[in-house]
Amino acid sequence: MTPFSRSWTALLAAVAGLPDEDFERPSGCKGWLVRDLVCHLVIDAQDVLITLVTPADTEPTADATTYWNLVGPPTGDPLDALIPRLAAAYGDPALLKFHLDDVGSAAARAAGLADPAARVSTQDKVLTAADYLSAYVLESTLRHLDLIAHLPSAPQPPTATLAVARAALEKIAGAAFPGELPDTDVLLLGTGRRTATAEERTALGGLAERIPFVLG
Repeated sequence: MTPFSRSWTALLAAVAGLPDEDFERPSGCKGWLVRDLVCHLVIDAQDVLITLVTPADTEPTADATTYWNLVGPPTGDPLDALIPRLAAAYGDPALLKFHLDDVGSAAARAAGLADPAARVSTQDKVLTAADYLSAYVLESTLRHLDLIAHLPSAPQPPTATLAVARAALEKIAGAAFPGELPDTDVLLLGTGRRTATAEERTALGGLAERIPFVLG
C-alpha cells in the first residue's frame, strides 16, 4: 500500500503547488492542457473510491500486472473529448484544485483503510485491493510525468515510486530495459511519451522495435 500512498500523495501535492498560469500550459497528454489532465485526475480519484467500495465474492482474475492490457494506439475514447469541456467549465483553477484535493484526499484515506486482502471489482476484473493499488502506482506515476512534462520547475515523482513503476512496466512488457537508462526515461520511452534518441535506440536493442507499450 505504501508505494500507492507515496505516488498518489506526491501527485496531489504537485497539482496543489501549481500556479494558476500553469493550468493553461500543455501537458504530456497529446491535445490536453494541464487543466484537462487535472480534471482527468478527479475522475481517476473517483475510480479509486468506487473500486475500493465495490466488493467481489469470486476468486481474483487479475493481479497488479495482468490488470493492465497491452493495446494498440488510442482510437478516440469519447471521454477524451469530454474532459477538456469539463475542465473549461471550472473556470478558476482554484476550483479544480479544490475538487481534486477533496476527492483525491478521500481516495488516499480509503486506500489507507482498505484491507489489502479484500477482493474488489473493476473493469470486469476481480483482484485484491493490494494488487489494485499496486497497479495504480504505474498510473499515478505516469500521470505525474504527464503533468510536469512542460513544467521544468515542478516537483518530480518520488524516486522510489519511479522505480516501482518501472518494474511494473517491465513485468507487463515481459522484458527488462537497459540498466543504464534512468527510470524516468524508461517510463517515457516505454509508453511512447517521447521518442528514443539514436543512442537510446542502440541501448534498447531489440526492445526499440517493440515500444511503445500502450496500456489500457
